[in-house]
Amino acid sequence: MLAIGLNHKTAPIALREKLSFCAEKTPVALRDLVGLEAVNEAVILSTCNRVELYCAGNAEDEVKKWLARYHQLPMDYLAPHLYCHHRQDAVRHVMQVASGLDSMMLGESQIFGQIKQAYSIARDAGTVGDVFGRLFPTVFSVTKQVRTDTEIGASPVSIAYAAVHHAKRIFSSFEQHPVLLIGAGDTIEMVAMHLYNQGARRIIVANRSLERAELIAKKYHGHWIRIADVPAYLKEVDIVVTATASQLPILGKGTLESALKVRKHRPIFIVDLAMPRDVEPEAGALEDIYLYNIDDLISFVDQNLKCREEAAQKALEIISLASAHFMREWRGQDALGTVRDYRHKVDQLRHEALDEALLLIERGQDPKQVMAAFSRSLTNKIMHSPTIHLRQAAFDDRPELLAFARLLFDL
Repeated sequence: MLAIGLNHKTAPIALREKLSFCAEKTPVALRDLVGLEAVNEAVILSTCNRVELYCAGNAEDEVKKWLARYHQLPMDYLAPHLYCHHRQDAVRHVMQVASGLDSMMLGESQIFGQIKQAYSIARDAGTVGDVFGRLFPTVFSVTKQVRTDTEIGASPVSIAYAAVHHAKRIFSSFEQHPVLLIGAGDTIEMVAMHLYNQGARRIIVANRSLERAELIAKKYHGHWIRIADVPAYLKEVDIVVTATASQLPILGKGTLESALKVRKHRPIFIVDLAMPRDVEPEAGALEDIYLYNIDDLISFVDQNLKCREEAAQKALEIISLASAHFMREWRGQDALGTVRDYRHKVDQLRHEALDEALLLIERGQDPKQVMAAFSRSLTNKIMHSPTIHLRQAAFDDRPELLAFARLLFDL
């Protein structure tokens, strides 16, 4: 099993942007990935902070080449940013990611839902089999145990919290500053909650689906609009937080320039939490635009992280034990297959010897002599292949194989 990818620690936002998979196209990508000869199962996780491919198989080079080819990027450009985990290390890594231990915001819980969604998409696409059918339910169970048995989620340090925390450093109070939230996913809903709890009372939610925007806005006594109407509202708001799934920018430099003219260059504070980005990076060069993206937020995580770092040590112990236990069970499943095949082979030999014995008895031969011959024949049939391989091991000077055989046969 493999876990191959990159994240906020190994790659800048511009590269993560290029490698992102939109949800609509992920099923096609998954089926293409399992089309590789050495990949039997696959799950793709694509978030703001990471892109990871989980594969049942042992095809590190092939999977890396596939990723580069799929996104039409040179392999030598991509390779320095990639990491790869094998077998138990891969299992441990997935558990750490799901538990928020590998997140930009230590212990954040949103990633758990994102991994569950990635698994669901893969299952619906038909790229989940026996291995991942066992692994991911185990990952979800371990993540819940980590949340229950540790304080990893006790302090608010999510991306949404960090965005509001950052804005709080700029604005002493949110009461007099209108807020525009673009998008209507979980992140925007969390931002709305934090802003409202911090005093924001003029909240506008923009989304392609007015129903979803209305659902969030009503919770916080806000207003809802369509994304197409955003340019008209930029002249009114002081704070913009955006987190959509759009593949193209929502706010361009020109749109923001026009808004600033109407505002008489009153500044706008913008936090872009989307991947790919919702705001053209060039807009950050405008004199009265204060633009921050996901990577900028990491330096604004407060003392809450210290509490989570202590809890993370206990969480790592839980994950280490759980990953080792999963691997033991997995290897046990492999052994069951070998045992099953061996039993089937011996049973075939028994049937062959028994058919020969019954035929001789039907022909009138002495049953005692037939049974003696049957026992010798069955013993010889069972011993035939092992004897040949043991003689070959001696001929090839492989004492370790001979020693293992004595252990296996309890000699």
